[in-house]
Amino acid sequence: MNESHPAMSQRFAPQLRIPATYMRGGTSKGVFFHLNDLPVDAQHPGKVRDAILLRALGSPDPYGKQIDGMGNASSSTSKAVILSRSARPDHDVDYCFGQVSIDQPFVDWSGNCGNLSAAVGPCAIHMGLMDPARIPHNGVATIRIWQANIGKTIINHVPITDGQVQETGDFELDGVTFPAAEVALEFIDPADEGDSDGGGGSMFPTGNVVDQLDVPGIGRLAATLINAGIPTIFLNASDIGYTGTELQDAINKDADALARFEAIRAHGAVTMGLIPSAAEAARRQHTPKIAFVAPATSYTTSSGKQVEESAIDLVVRALSMGQLHHAMMGTAAVAIGTAAAIPGTLVHQAAGGGERNAVVFGHPSGTLRVGARASQTHGEWSVTKVLMSRSARILMEGYIRVPVEVLKA
Repeated sequence: MNESHPAMSQRFAPQLRIPATYMRGGTSKGVFFHLNDLPVDAQHPGKVRDAILLRALGSPDPYGKQIDGMGNASSSTSKAVILSRSARPDHDVDYCFGQVSIDQPFVDWSGNCGNLSAAVGPCAIHMGLMDPARIPHNGVATIRIWQANIGKTIINHVPITDGQVQETGDFELDGVTFPAAEVALEFIDPADEGDSDGGGGSMFPTGNVVDQLDVPGIGRLAATLINAGIPTIFLNASDIGYTGTELQDAINKDADALARFEAIRAHGAVTMGLIPSAAEAARRQHTPKIAFVAPATSYTTSSGKQVEESAIDLVVRALSMGQLHHAMMGTAAVAIGTAAAIPGTLVHQAAGGGERNAVVFGHPSGTLRVGARASQTHGEWSVTKVLMSRSARILMEGYIRVPVEVLKA
């Protein structure tokens, strides 16, 4: 008598097959989708879109490893991007970014990823979203991107060789092992009012370049609360018992330290007007960021390279999604450059004061230079442009697969 195995007698749902491109941009990696390639119910914001991205990245994963997905168990690699042709005047592509939680069932749409911003232009060309007439046979393609999360314009300057995006080159980026082609970025008006609570509103939400935060259980801390690139809370490293030269293990293996940072971040988010109560911070992990600064000092990076005090203006460490970042988030770099250009902020003080339109800061993987054009009119500061360079490369292209049951979300 033949008896079928119980599992053999059940019918299982098939998997969806969705075109996707896996890319590195700056010091981050993410899965990029063409909007029109997503199932119809996922072509607009909602539960189905979130469910597909969560499953594609392998979240939520209580083991924290994202083994059953494309995520790599860090905030830098648990990211998704959706691109489409832009209907906005003078823009080429719309860019929507999702920060996928590793261990929780949600996608945070409240901000941008500055590192992956460098991959948007190259990927838009790869996906056929650009007018071919806009792409030189040899030279640099200038691509105007609408960052939909925060309502801002970003410009990519993408090198083109023989009609194709040039990905290899000799540009070295600390935090990335291999050199590649340089992609120059411009973040336009990063601190003016945007269309989203992720980045719109005043540059200094409280009207002060330095505030005093009274955090229950922690105490009173000086902080610069700035809205540029991404809402960011800057602290003095010395005020919280650090030097500013710490590497990941010094913070990420200290549960008490992480809890303190999260308490400060939640309190700062309320003070910035991003959330009504600290309890809601757990559902808004991507923004605001929290960082701590200190004057320039020599230190050894995570790769063993020595950074000399004379080569930098200050040191900065930043946390993303509850962990110390291995290098620096691109959007936080925008905030650093902006704050460094404005007298009186903690970043400006740590950099030594004075007038400056660029700053070189040390982070756990090395150094980064970021420029900012700041001006003051009638007592109000504004920044018209922040500039930096990153690189980008396609790592894999094809299809991701997710169980069709995600469409029932």
